[in-house]
Formats: sequence, structure tokens, C-alpha cells
Amino acid sequence: MPRSPLFPRAAVLGAACLLALATALPARAASLFGPLPPHNPYTGPQGTATMHGDTGSSDATPLAGPGPGSLTSRRAALQSACPTVLVGADGYPVALCTPILGQVPTVHLLDPQSGDSLAELPIAKGSLLGGVYAYLDDQDRLVAVDGNRTLLRIAHRRAAAGGWELYVASSLSLAQAVPGGDAVTGISPDWQGRVWFATGGGTVGTADDRTGAVHTLALPAGERVDNSISTAPAGTAVATTHATYLLTAAADGTPSVAWRRPYDRGPARKPGQLSWGTGSTPTFFGPGTGADYLTVVDNAAPTENLLVYRTDTGAQVCSVPVLKAGGSGSENSPIGAGSSVFVASTYGYPYPALPDDAGASSPADADFKGGLSRVDVRADGSGCDLKWDTTVRSAAVPRLSTADGLIHTVIRTPLIPFTNTTSILDSFFYAEINPATGKTVRTRYLGTSSLYDTLQMVGSIAPGGVVYQGTITGVVRIANG
Repeated sequence: MPRSPLFPRAAVLGAACLLALATALPARAASLFGPLPPHNPYTGPQGTATMHGDTGSSDATPLAGPGPGSLTSRRAALQSACPTVLVGADGYPVALCTPILGQVPTVHLLDPQSGDSLAELPIAKGSLLGGVYAYLDDQDRLVAVDGNRTLLRIAHRRAAAGGWELYVASSLSLAQAVPGGDAVTGISPDWQGRVWFATGGGTVGTADDRTGAVHTLALPAGERVDNSISTAPAGTAVATTHATYLLTAAADGTPSVAWRRPYDRGPARKPGQLSWGTGSTPTFFGPGTGADYLTVVDNAAPTENLLVYRTDTGAQVCSVPVLKAGGSGSENSPIGAGSSVFVASTYGYPYPALPDDAGASSPADADFKGGLSRVDVRADGSGCDLKWDTTVRSAAVPRLSTADGLIHTVIRTPLIPFTNTTSILDSFFYAEINPATGKTVRTRYLGTSSLYDTLQMVGSIAPGGVVYQGTITGVVRIANG
């Protein structure tokens, strides 16, 4: 998911029996999925340090979600859209949110037991919610770029008067590197500790806040970066509105292009997307190192394709049509684990607001049918195969747990049963999906109305089987009762 806009009859879903799954799925998970992307030593814990779990943006985690048994959920009302909820080694969630009123991006330290805010710190307002994408470094500090184009490391500590406080531990201005009127859309550290960044206008660069060194590279004119970026030992992946790149840096941090692969961007933005082009944050995955391949989804019409490339050479492994059963358009980063990739549809999702530069969609509107596809890369690397394709109406970026062998997401259920319509009175359910079949195996009712709209934001699985899911008005905490 690139740019989360600010705003956006409960039907009773039957919960399937998990007794057999509780014993079968964890044992099967190891055979279904290979390694996750390598853990970046300059980030917090694997699975909770970035919006997409790790710097490879796998949207997979080694942590298990809630176990079998009863589930509870609680909404922490923050009067803010909260697309980013990360969890550090100390167990405290840190959320980057934007209030509905004022729209000044605010960092919240959350109570692990309730999800309520323990402390908050506003940061400078800019475009793109002041920077949706952030990560936790190896000291549990939130790393983000604010509206003043300043790279911040925001830490938390016990306050002298009791309670908690958030504070800026360090800062580095990127104003001379980021053109005026432009804004940073994605950041991620590399294996040398430098912070890579990309701007909406197509500038990529590295910043070393230990030395103050900043180096940039302008991508071809007309190419925007409307999603976040990903890093692996081999380099930094950037998906523009026209092409997918792997970049590397010289010893001094100067970036260069290792390879570039254009894709079919289609005739226009599709309904349920926030920009014209791929909706993917590029995902590293693979059965060997965990980063053998790089994948994005194109924007071909009427049916889009999952594209898989070899990380080392950029050679295309496959192009597979996906999301054929539902709406073929996606604003979400794919899940990648082992040899498997999962793609969720956002086609027709009713965002209550769009970025100013989103442009018209074609068609002008569409129903939200949903959709989820699984594609596997063949063992010999000769191509890929579509394993299953469903119409699950995922309203969040799904997260795969290799510990419990389940995909965790939120499902949007329409007010009018057996339709694809959407309204502010739709209901939202936490859901677990069997990745072997694509079937939903358990649900938990969260709430009805736009208060619970997860707006295609990602949920984070924390230690102890707790899920923190951002919504349009705060954070929902889901756990065993």
C-alpha cells in the first residue's frame, strides 16, 4: 500500500473448527514456505520492524497470530488513521498516525496490554501524511522523514514525572537533496546502516546520519515513486509508475542502477488504486536466501500480472495473470515467502479521499469484489504457476505467519448480503486464511461502520499472538480471550 488517504447490519460469519488446523498447519508451514528475507541488523525485530514486516517487504512474519480458542478485540480510539504500527524489542508498539482533524502526523507509543496511547509526539506536516512509511531501528527508534524533509529518529523513555515520553533522538535535514515541493515516500536501511529514501518526484538517495553524507540519483523524468522501497543485501528495490529497479551504492553512498525492468502500466489508474502504475511495494522472497527473487504486480488491463525477476540479474522468471476471480487491480504489496507469492485485490475499494495527483480512474468506479491469488515459482526457476484464486474481500494488507501457517487479514462484509456494494455501515471481521487452499478458516467480528474501516492498511503480529490493526480512527487490538 503506498498512500493511505485519511478518511475514509453486521452479518454473522461462522467460525470454522480449528482443532485439526491447530496441529496440522504449524507442522506443514515449514514445508510450504522457505526462509524469510535476511534480517537487517540496523532494524528492530524480524516481522515487526517495518510496515511490511522486514526491509525485504515480505509481509510475512516468524511470529504466530492468536492461537485456537476464543478471540477478543478492542478498539483504541485515536481519532486518527493509523497505517503504521510497529513493535520493538521491548514489546511496545509504536504507531504513526494522522489525525482526522488538522492532519498533523503524530507518533504514538501504545500500551501493549490495551492498545491505548501512552505518549504522543506530533511531527511536521507535509504531503502524504508526513510520511506513512517508517521503520524501527535496532534501538527501537522510529525512523521517518517529516514534512520538513528531515530524517528523524524518535525514541521513547520513561518521563521524569512518571509515564512515558517520545522525543527526537537525532535528525538530519534532507532539504538540499529533496527538491522543493517534493516529498519522501519511502525509506529503508541498507546493510551498511545508510538510510535509502525515494521521493514522489523520482529522486532516490542514501543518507548517513552518522556522518551527515547524503547522495542522490534522479530517475527518468516522468517516473514517480508512489510506494515504499525495499532493501536486501543485494541492493535496494524501487517500483516507479513505469518500471522496477534494483539499485546499489558505491562505498561513499552514491546510488546507481543495477537493472531496470519496465512493466505494463495500463491505460489509467484503476478504481481502488491511489496512483497510475503498480500498487506494489516491491517484495524480496525466495527459497534459497529469502531474497532470490523480486516481485511486483503490474497494472495491465483488464487483468494484471504478477511479475517475478531474479534479484541478481533482473531476468524475468514469469508473468502470471492474477486476481481473475475478483477485481484485477491491487494497491497492496504482495506477500512473499519461500517460493510462494500472494496478491490481494483492492479493485473498487471505496477510499473516502484520494491524493491530489491521483488522476481519473478507468472505469470511473467499480464494486469491491475482493480477490486473493497464490502463485508459486517452480523449483527449477523455469516459470510460475497460479495455484488458486479466490474472491475473499480483504480490507487490509494480508500478513502471512510462517509460525502458525495462516494468512491474517480483515474482511469487509457488505450491509446488503450477497452483493459487492459498500457503505459506511459495512461490517469488518478479523480473518485467518489457509494459504494452501485460500479458504477462510476462522473469523472474529470487529465492528460495524466506518469507525472500523481498515482502509487497506496493514496489521502487525506482535509477540504473544497479538494483532494490532490500524483503522481509519485508531488501532484495533486482537488477541486470545
